[in-house]
Amino acid sequence: MNLTSSPARIAETPALSLGPAEKSLEYLAFTLGQEEYGIDIQQVRELRGYDTVTRIANAPDFIKGVINLRGSIVPIVDMRIRFKLGTPTYDQFTVVVILNLAGRLIGMVVDSVSDVVTLSADQIKPAPDMSMGGATNKDYLIGMAALDQRMLILVDIEELMSDSEIGLMEKPVA
Repeated sequence: MNLTSSPARIAETPALSLGPAEKSLEYLAFTLGQEEYGIDIQQVRELRGYDTVTRIANAPDFIKGVINLRGSIVPIVDMRIRFKLGTPTYDQFTVVVILNLAGRLIGMVVDSVSDVVTLSADQIKPAPDMSMGGATNKDYLIGMAALDQRMLILVDIEELMSDSEIGLMEKPVA
């Protein structure tokens, strides 16, 4: 299923059901480079095509700037740059996922959006420990899900956006 040519069609597409419905969650699947990621659909407000942004002086490279979204100023983060996945290209498939995280709107640029996937808890496997004597990305990785010929990397987007490097949200107090 490829819906990249029309992000608005995501709402018209039934979720791909995979396994038992108990304790299942829906994830928005998107691509960055050659990898496929998923975030909790409940944190997604809307999908938009990529448009020009207003640059902010001295902002990190992965913060492309801001947009005015119906009167709200929304920072735009390019996840390809944040994850060091090479030089991004902006085309008709590029999507900005508008997130609502703890009442704050944040835009996330991705290569494309594919579908909404329903996963049960037993389909989600722990993320491998990739820390090698330094910082780890395991804090924002929920886990991995194997779906037929696909591997979905599940991201806790709120944790990622509160990461000290991005700094767009305050880290929740434990």
